[in-house]
Amino acid sequence: MADSKTKKRCSFCGRSENEVGFLITGMNGYICDSCATQAYEITQEALGGSKKGARVTKLNLKELPKPVEIKEFLDQYVIGQDDAKRFLSVSVYNHYKRLLQKDSGDDVEIEKSNIIMVGSTGTGKTLLARTIAKLLHVPFTIVDATVLTEAGYVGEDIESILTRLLQVADYNVPEAEQGIVFIDEIDKIARKGDNPSITRDVSGEGVQQGLLKLLEGSIVNVPPQGGRKHPDQKMIPVNTKNILFICGGAFDGIEKKIAQRLNTHVVGYTASQKTAVIDKNNMMQYIAPQDLKSFGLIPEIIGRLPVLTYLNPLDRNALRAILTEPKNSISNNISNYSKWMVLN
Repeated sequence: MADSKTKKRCSFCGRSENEVGFLITGMNGYICDSCATQAYEITQEALGGSKKGARVTKLNLKELPKPVEIKEFLDQYVIGQDDAKRFLSVSVYNHYKRLLQKDSGDDVEIEKSNIIMVGSTGTGKTLLARTIAKLLHVPFTIVDATVLTEAGYVGEDIESILTRLLQVADYNVPEAEQGIVFIDEIDKIARKGDNPSITRDVSGEGVQQGLLKLLEGSIVNVPPQGGRKHPDQKMIPVNTKNILFICGGAFDGIEKKIAQRLNTHVVGYTASQKTAVIDKNNMMQYIAPQDLKSFGLIPEIIGRLPVLTYLNPLDRNALRAILTEPKNSISNNISNYSKWMVLN
């Protein structure tokens, strides 16, 4: 009897420490892990969502900004890249506008416009996607394509992309189904060669084939904690039809494919006249879907990324503007810190 009195018990449900996972000690009592979880859920329902960090992940389609407004917002954080900003602004606006068209009851169905951005390292591909997600207040995640492999091999499965999106959305499936996924290093899963091989291309063409249904839109069973799928594991069904996928990659060496297609190395007087207007210092602006195919992307995945845009390389003036002009530039942060030190 004395032993039962000295046992620690939860102040809410009355269960002892042997009957629960663990007890959290307070000033004048204890709370078990089960009651703490229920208290968190009750608080979320009462407050209508998490207020921690003031993170808002609710997209208001009725107040969807116009493409001009999206570009103006991007101009505050990203220097240059006007062509990529226009492509992204219009594509993102059309993508979320189709959600309104779907709710209106119209029989016409508009396919979503996934985006692929081609540009050198450091030109701002990830920054553009992250800034748009900040403007629209939607869940956003960045996934590295280099770690993805076919199912059954060492590495991460394709479904791990949606697992990270669910984690960002606090496992709110309706919000996650309207989010944005940025797949970085998409060029690293290119087909390794045109010649057939006896070994499987598990981290190249196999990953591209696994991404097809994900990009097009289908219901995918996602493991909540990530990792490998198990037969007895509880899955979360996620519909990817309204998820916007933005892919980016450096595509190192694709300039040679573009030059070969434009036939810039032929000999002759008329050929030199035709190639005189081509800017050989920025061959990326002449990118076309056939260049992605020759680089190693399969035609099916190129068809599911209908919007193709490029990013210009950074010159001396652009690098100087990056340090001084954006809202979150280094010079602005230093000046704000200096003002704070003077006031305090």
